[in-house]
Amino acid sequence: MKIPKIRRLESGTYFCQLRLGGQSISISADTETECKRMAELEKAKYRNGQERTRKRKCEEKTIEEILTDYINSRSKVLSVSTIRGYNTIKKNRFSDYKEKRPSSIKKWQTVIDREVESEVSPKTIKNSWGLLSAALEDAGYDVPDVKLPLIMPATRPYLDADQIKLFVKAVNGSDCEIPALLALHSLRRSEIMGLTWEKINLKDKTINVDGSAVFDSENKLIQKKTNKNRSSKRIIPIMIPELEKALKAVPEDQRNGNLVKCNPNTIWSQVNRICKANDLPEVGVHGLRHSFCSLAVFVGLSLAETMQLGGWSDVGTMTKIYTHISKSNRLKAQNQISKFFENAK
Repeated sequence: MKIPKIRRLESGTYFCQLRLGGQSISISADTETECKRMAELEKAKYRNGQERTRKRKCEEKTIEEILTDYINSRSKVLSVSTIRGYNTIKKNRFSDYKEKRPSSIKKWQTVIDREVESEVSPKTIKNSWGLLSAALEDAGYDVPDVKLPLIMPATRPYLDADQIKLFVKAVNGSDCEIPALLALHSLRRSEIMGLTWEKINLKDKTINVDGSAVFDSENKLIQKKTNKNRSSKRIIPIMIPELEKALKAVPEDQRNGNLVKCNPNTIWSQVNRICKANDLPEVGVHGLRHSFCSLAVFVGLSLAETMQLGGWSDVGTMTKIYTHISKSNRLKAQNQISKFFENAK
């Protein structure tokens, strides 16, 4: 393919018109040499693109193979929990298209619509498509334009100050007492599972939140030296007397290794069973962490103080939680004032 004749325009600029793949491409530069160089570069890019297309058609992989390649290429840089989530998506989503090749899929919206029909949550569909589109782009494909279902903001249940008092009494003496009270101290599930006895200082009444434990792709709990983010590493005081009592009740010869040794799903089930038995919202472990935020609002801690104690790094996320709980507390106070005047009649 030859370079078209380069012309000098009245403005002094050098110009030529390329025709590549049915498209007209204009090239202009200050000098004839530069114009020729730019034209040759466009031709080279076009030839390389054609070569990649031919190679892809000959060696095109299935959707499942593309996902596998993408996940494997990032297994050393992403957390084990993220890789586990990716593998779960690969296993459970896009089941009707796993063995298909991208070029055989004419309407990508159908792929999304089929996931919607399977009645999974909009958030799951968004996360699944995020992985698939990233894998396709990594494999050299243009990311298809699709419409995803609308994600309605979820409101996670939590316990208010009065409900927290009831829960602390109800959980006393149960197998999940220590992990539940740790969650009420703002610890995440991964932080609870990664907490070791050496991080507990009963003399100073402090908890050193440093490290975590997450499930890997083989569903095994893996200890990590790092937390979710930089702000997560923190030292917090033991603020609930019942937690101090429960920790001191553990025989000294058993105060080694991980504080909590049971499966985290067992803790979640036990917490919700206790909540249900006491007519409380079934908050799970993470809902107890939000309950800590509820209590922080109730006692008057500032947003910054709550973030520091709870190890939140995202101001936006923390503000949403804080504002929602503050609004709920305000409405509760308004209702109490209304009841006061109704009873005064």
